[in-house]
Amino acid sequence: MDVETLRDAFLDAQLSGDRRQSIRVMDEGLGCGISVKDLHLGVIQDAQYQVGRLWERNEITVAREHVASAIAQLALAHLYPHLPRNAANGWRVLLACPTGEQHELPARLASDFMEMAGFDVAFTGADTPESAVLEGLRETDAHVLALSITVTHHWPALERTVHGVKAALPAVRLVVGGRAVREREQSLAELGVLCSAERADVLVERLVAELGEGGRS
Repeated sequence: MDVETLRDAFLDAQLSGDRRQSIRVMDEGLGCGISVKDLHLGVIQDAQYQVGRLWERNEITVAREHVASAIAQLALAHLYPHLPRNAANGWRVLLACPTGEQHELPARLASDFMEMAGFDVAFTGADTPESAVLEGLRETDAHVLALSITVTHHWPALERTVHGVKAALPAVRLVVGGRAVREREQSLAELGVLCSAERADVLVERLVAELGEGGRS
């Protein structure tokens, strides 16, 4: 069974609200030797993109979109014990969605990819106020703050968080991922963000390249 077939079966499970079928699709993929990374990106993420497009065209209801997103979260949780992990690299990351950003699935994907790369990750979830981000950074003593933004409407909240972190904790490196990045790459560079990318795997690759092996504190 190939990735495209699995993606279509998973999308059917999402749209029909069949939680058990979604898990069967994940298990079939693992049983066929499909990598966890391919299941993340080629099955769950690609299916979720299709769900988003259906919602944007008013071909599915908000309720159906929420059910589909919850199933995607369930599938990621099911795959979590199977993540292949590199040796710990010593870097601690706090991952958050800024105020108002409710789409936490892309951030959860990024969290898993960071763990696979050896990062120690704390994930705050959706709609995290700037004050909570600062608290989280202090409590975890994180070296890196990763912010996930899907909708450009939340750009002002992201900017406020970046400026707040830079003022309060200037040693923290900042990275940004999510679909909204494609429209804001120049602005992110001007904000002093270390690196950014729309896709979780690309963001982690760039972060690893920027951090290298030294500089941990």
